[in-house]
Parts: sequence; structure tokens; C-alpha cells
Amino acid sequence: MANTQNVKKYLAYWFQLGKKVIVGHSNQSFLPNPVLKGDNYSPEFEECWQQILALETRDCYLEDTQENIAELLTPTWEVLPCGRCAMPVPVKTMGMPSILCPCYYLPTWPNNELPPPRCPVNTQQQLIEIRDRLLENVASSI
Repeated sequence: MANTQNVKKYLAYWFQLGKKVIVGHSNQSFLPNPVLKGDNYSPEFEECWQQILALETRDCYLEDTQENIAELLTPTWEVLPCGRCAMPVPVKTMGMPSILCPCYYLPTWPNNELPPPRCPVNTQQQLIEIRDRLLENVASSI
């Protein structure tokens, strides 16, 4: 099952490439900018995420996809890396799979010369983990 955090991460990655969340048959869409701020999601992204959830997600879907956000939150779906571009995409665990990854509609993607979209990173925590690994290596070589 694609849990809420996986769907949130899925949207955050695609927002970083300019894909919007479309709301049903209205002209409303969401594309927060920026998506990341330091080691967290930006307030703009968090506000957008809350608005999407408040709409009950029934008529919200990522641009160039067919699955609505509500469907992605059911046990029928998982969010896994695309085989072509490694971006997160919904994959149906039961029944017919989705037709295309949204990367199909981005003519310049995948682009290995640009940094890929990412999740927020707690740099302090990353440095602590690197330090701990180095200390383990030093201790094991003594």
C-alpha cells in the first residue's frame, strides 16, 4: 500500500520537475515553489499538501497521469522507482498496471547532467551517520 508519506514524496519529486496536481474538471492546479527549504519541505509545499488532502483527493491527480490521489492511498497501489528514470511512480499491485510514467511527457528527462529531485535532507543527521561509520571503521581496524 502506498502510505501517505510515499504519496507525499511522489508529489514532491514531480513538483520539482514542474508537474502540477490538477483538480478535477476545474481550472485549479497546484505547483508549489519551492518544494524544499533547507532540510524540510517548504511551507508552500506543506500548505499545498494540506489543501490536496482537504479536497479529499478524489478529483486530484498528477499532471499526465490517470490515477487520482485517493486511489494511490488505497492498498491497490505502491509507489516504486520508474524503470526508465528512477523517479517515484505509482504501480498497481493488483490488476492492470498504470500506462505510462509521467517522465514519458518530459522530453529532456531523464537528464543525468542535472541533480535529480530529492527529499529533504537533515545535513546534521547525515554528518553524524558519516562520523559514526568512520569511527566504526577506525575501531575495527585497531
